Amino acid sequence: MKRVRLRLRISKSKWTRYALAAGVLVAILGIGITISFYVSYSRLIDARLHGERERTLPRVFARPLALRQGLPIGQQELISRLNDLGYAQRPEPEVPGEFSIQDATVVIKPRPASFESRIVRVSFTSRPQSIRRIEVEGKGAATGIELDAPLLTALMTSGDREKQRSVPLATIPLHARNAVLAIEDQGFYSHPGINPFRMAAAVFTNVFGSNPNLVGYSTITQQLARMFFLSDEFNAELTEGRRSYARKMRETIMSLVLERRASKDEILELYLNDVYLGQRGSFAIHGVAEASRLFFGKDVANLSLSEAALIAGVIQSPGPRSPFANPERAVERRNVVLRAMADENFISAEAADKAIKEPLRVVARAVDNEAPYFVDMVGARVAEAFPGVTAQPGRVDVFTTLDLNLQRAALDAVRGGLSNIDQLLARRKRKEQAQVALISVDPRTGEILAMVGGRSYNQSQYNRAIDARRQPGSVFKPFVYLAAFERAADEGRTDLTPASLTLDEPTTFSFDDQVWEPQNYDAYDGEITFRRALAMSRNLATIHVGETIGFDQVAAVWRRVGVGTPPRAFPAITLGVFELTPLEVAQAYTIFVNQGQVRPLTSINRIETADQQLRPKAPELKRAAREDTTFLVTNMMRSVINEGTAAGARASGFAADAAGKTGTTNELRDAWFVGFTPELLTVVWVGYDSNQPVGLSGTQAALPIWTTFMKSAVAGRTSGTFEVPEGITFTEIDRDTGKLALPTCPRVYNESFVAGTEPTEYCELHRW
Repeated sequence: MKRVRLRLRISKSKWTRYALAAGVLVAILGIGITISFYVSYSRLIDARLHGERERTLPRVFARPLALRQGLPIGQQELISRLNDLGYAQRPEPEVPGEFSIQDATVVIKPRPASFESRIVRVSFTSRPQSIRRIEVEGKGAATGIELDAPLLTALMTSGDREKQRSVPLATIPLHARNAVLAIEDQGFYSHPGINPFRMAAAVFTNVFGSNPNLVGYSTITQQLARMFFLSDEFNAELTEGRRSYARKMRETIMSLVLERRASKDEILELYLNDVYLGQRGSFAIHGVAEASRLFFGKDVANLSLSEAALIAGVIQSPGPRSPFANPERAVERRNVVLRAMADENFISAEAADKAIKEPLRVVARAVDNEAPYFVDMVGARVAEAFPGVTAQPGRVDVFTTLDLNLQRAALDAVRGGLSNIDQLLARRKRKEQAQVALISVDPRTGEILAMVGGRSYNQSQYNRAIDARRQPGSVFKPFVYLAAFERAADEGRTDLTPASLTLDEPTTFSFDDQVWEPQNYDAYDGEITFRRALAMSRNLATIHVGETIGFDQVAAVWRRVGVGTPPRAFPAITLGVFELTPLEVAQAYTIFVNQGQVRPLTSINRIETADQQLRPKAPELKRAAREDTTFLVTNMMRSVINEGTAAGARASGFAADAAGKTGTTNELRDAWFVGFTPELLTVVWVGYDSNQPVGLSGTQAALPIWTTFMKSAVAGRTSGTFEVPEGITFTEIDRDTGKLALPTCPRVYNESFVAGTEPTEYCELHRW
């Protein structure tokens, strides 16, 4: 009996030692694995944190914000612009980058050094809203000032469609930081990266609860670890409707490492700049600074308590609690955040109650989504002209030619114009919506000032302003008349002038064994002057001009312009039966402002990096025609707006000296209008992406958009006139016959001529 007991004791002792040894081995193995993970994660995190601290997304800026007397914006619009520039609103502006509101005046302390910290006061008229007076402290009244360059967006080099704006933690108001802490991680500044009590509660729920899906609690540090290193795994789990203990363990270890490799403030700054806050159209929104712009049109420094709480409330469920898609749920969650802030003594109960009563006010648009087509184009052109520059570490700032005042005017004009077009097309019950492109440039410099590439960037990122190739139609006609005047100058002829007559009647043309029977859009005028034919856009009259000088002459002039693919020299060239993009049309039309020289278009002013400044090669003017002959056509195009197919612009109140041309292609497929002052040239195209007939003329569809935009664009500017080159004379002629006018002629026009080509005969039609 004793022997048996002894053996049992020995056996138990033996197995105890084995168990202890196994336990020690497992512990050692676990510690080794943990240390291994810790070391490897430390290296990974150090590399990422170093890169994140050094990394700066390439930024795209518009041209500096210009304010001038008469600019059609009101006080609230200027406040919005200052938010775009990152100016902080204060009771009194004390340092550069601050502003205040004092009754009907906005008081600004600008950042540019040229102001020498002087205060600027801007006051307004009420009806219509515009800037009434600009006063610079110590200098008196100013007709205009130039502030900072507004940030449009950051260029995402990864190819993802994201909006992100990184700012220092100190820039984010304390109440915005506290709002996030109150709802996401009250113990952030006291825990070591994880909250063991909350984790234990989550484990207990997962083990003993009935929910088939794992639940969890994540500190801000854990959320940052997940965003930085485990986003792919986490997104896969969400897609499959599961949670993984292994991924959660890695997240925990990474959080502990993060807390030892970065300070609490650094972790919070990284989190607030990277946290996902939903979608805006086709873009993912990251960071509270970006959300403040897109949600409220404000710089993050100007967020109210209510607005900060709403952003914090979106973090947990960005889609269901989006203030755009689900405003009621967004407000409910905002109120939860405000009460949590009061519970944590971040704010008083009275402040929470006051903020809870505030209505939700989100902006329909913000600076970031106003020029997406333009930004896409700039990104492509930067990559083409300066390969690899946006991928290099450190600061990369791209300063562009975009004028934010004009861009907003363009968006408003397009929005209103499309609404009217939709009403005109509603009876046809077409499922396809008409599309639009608008591009506005300074023809003297070639700078692109505004661009709209379609109805909705969220629905389609296809940029019709630079990629849609369509027939220009009648927009090409001015180049036919330019070709005629060029031939006359070369050959010393006097029978090809703006007062010369051409035949406007149905005619059949044959070319390369083909028969062409073109028609006018409406009426035929018989004999008609060149000026009148262009003003009324008469097809047959223009074709006969081309036939008179030779279609090869028309093609030769267009080759000198050097835009697009050179068309063949056949009769249909006179009606623009070949393809161009709106951008190419705009570039071609710069010839008329630059007196026979074509100015290539540009969108990039310069690129600034940490150690250098890069500038694209300056586009050179290209001589394509004479100064005097070009002016004749420009002067003729004035009649298009004053009395011709675009006279509706004058009827709508557009008063500046301008020239232009309507364009309508075969079967009413495309609608165009190109018009320009000496300082601003704008092209508008309307049509279907399918290239089916839109059924509207340029006068009906494109001209109203152009007129609305240009009225706003030139408001408050001193309107210039087109410069008359040497060798041009003016003579009064009868509008109908093109002969020298008599006192009895009912319609007289002061026509322009190249010296020596003026008519010598008097009008016989109105002699008696």
